[in-house]
Amino acid sequence: MDQDWEGKVKGLLKAELKRRNVTYQQLVEKLAAIGVSETSENIANKISRGKFTAVFLVQCLEAIGCQTLRMGE
Repeated sequence: MDQDWEGKVKGLLKAELKRRNVTYQQLVEKLAAIGVSETSENIANKISRGKFTAVFLVQCLEAIGCQTLRMGE
């Protein structure tokens, strides 16, 4: 059951990155601009597992300029 939720959260973040054509390396740079230190490897691991905090999700969304989330197609 948790895997379903993890997959959904992972999909949300990946979709927003894809919509904006943001790579993991570009996300590292955008996060650094708002004072968050991450590596592209760390980001890739977090996203591939689908296990990350709500804080990390919001930081990523803020860094890429996402103001609304699309929850479904």
